[in-house]
Amino acid sequence: MIGIGSDHGGVTLKEAIKEFLNQNGYEFKDYGTQKDVPMDYPDIAETVARAVVSGECDKGILICGTGIGVSIAANKIDGIRAAHVTDVFSAKMAKEHNDAQIICLGERITGPGLALEIVKAYLESEHLGGRHQRRVDKIMALERKRD
Repeated sequence: MIGIGSDHGGVTLKEAIKEFLNQNGYEFKDYGTQKDVPMDYPDIAETVARAVVSGECDKGILICGTGIGVSIAANKIDGIRAAHVTDVFSAKMAKEHNDAQIICLGERITGPGLALEIVKAYLESEHLGGRHQRRVDKIMALERKRD
C-alpha cells in the first residue's frame, strides 16, 4: 500500500501520479488534500509519514510546491527516511542505498512526465542492504542520540 498526499500546491501532480498508480496496478490511499482545499504541508507530511511508520502503508509519496517542505516535515517523524528527489537516478538511489520509505516531489519544479518516471524508478527499486544497511542503521541511530 502506498500512501500519497499533497498540500494545495501539489494537487495537480498528485492526481497525475494517482492515475499512473491506478494504470499500473498499485494500491494506494490518498490522504488529501483535494482541489481548492487549503492544506499546510507539515500536516499532510505528518499524516502520510505516520501511516508509513504504523505499517498502514509500505511506502509514501508526498508532493508540495517544491518537495522541500514535505521532506523536512516527514523526516521529523521518528522512523522515517524521506528523500526529496528531482531526477530518476536520485529516486533509485533513495531506495537502493538509503531505503527511503517516502519520496517527496515538487509540482512547481518537476513536470508530470518526469515525475512519473521518478515514481516508477522508486517503486521498482529495492534496498540493496549490505554496506548500505550499515549506513541506514547509523542514520536511524541518530534519532536515539537526540538531546
